[in-house]
Amino acid sequence: MKRGNFIKSMGLVLAQPAFSFSGDEEKRKMIIPPFLKRGATLGICSPAGHISMAEIEAAVKMLQSWGFEVRIGTSVGKQWNTFGGTDEERLADLQQMVNDPSLAAILCARGGYGMVRIIDRIDFSLFRKSPKWILGFSDITVLHSHLNRVVRVASMHCKMCNSFPDDPLQADAEQKQAIYSIRENLMGSKNYSFPSPIPNRTGVAEGELVGGNLRTLETLAGTASDIKTEGKILFVEDTGEYLYSIDRMFWNLLRTGKLNKLAGLVIGGMKIRPDDPGEEFGITLADIVMEKVKDFHFPVAFGLPVGHQKNNVAVKCGVRYRLSVNADEANLEVL
Repeated sequence: MKRGNFIKSMGLVLAQPAFSFSGDEEKRKMIIPPFLKRGATLGICSPAGHISMAEIEAAVKMLQSWGFEVRIGTSVGKQWNTFGGTDEERLADLQQMVNDPSLAAILCARGGYGMVRIIDRIDFSLFRKSPKWILGFSDITVLHSHLNRVVRVASMHCKMCNSFPDDPLQADAEQKQAIYSIRENLMGSKNYSFPSPIPNRTGVAEGELVGGNLRTLETLAGTASDIKTEGKILFVEDTGEYLYSIDRMFWNLLRTGKLNKLAGLVIGGMKIRPDDPGEEFGITLADIVMEKVKDFHFPVAFGLPVGHQKNNVAVKCGVRYRLSVNADEANLEVL
């Protein structure tokens, strides 16, 4: 049987890139979507894992309380295996929102897995003409990286619908800081000062902020969506990884050249899985990081409150920041 007929017989649809990647995309000027005002409309879709209407209710109410209109996409409430609908359904929903000029932002409902299955088939030609903020984290790192490298439109790394508190009045200070930082960044800019649980490497850096989930960034190496880090500030976070796995991922950053001409490095939340008894790695997170950066001189800051944690503040990928690092504290300021 011919390969094409075999693929058709299996009902498979292979991803066909919706762009022609020349490697020169990085030379184009970064587009910063406009800030939002009260009355703006946000879309909610689920391009990765599945989520129910009930699970986004708290987020919808919060967004509406901020004065925004909310439009819920067709992928919310759908489920195909672990995904928010089939690849075709999720792609169609996200593509419709990407193309819609009446939407000022798109909030991804949750992460999980699935963005990489559709990323090459999204057409961003209309999106560049009418840019909007796309929000999310974790698996949405695929989208952030693609927007940065290929599309050249800034985006927002932040909590998603499944992380909004059911009752904002009962939320603690960390939850409130994370949730309200989304509104502050949609309507303007938000700067952060954060203490470090690990001694920092001091210094000052300025550059475009890029990054996200470390494991996801590793899987994008060598693809069209692989971020370039030269002259930029890189931030990373992860969850549920053993120390040896984090070590491997930092070796990947080093060996792929992502640390060579970096302006600055920021380590966000790292929920480390305990080593199995008798399989202790024996090297700390600080040791892992500092070993890989010892031949470079950029500042390194630990403790940025981003990632798979309660205090996961919003930061803008593709926007220029100034990183000022002291031994026990750092500041991240939008330029």
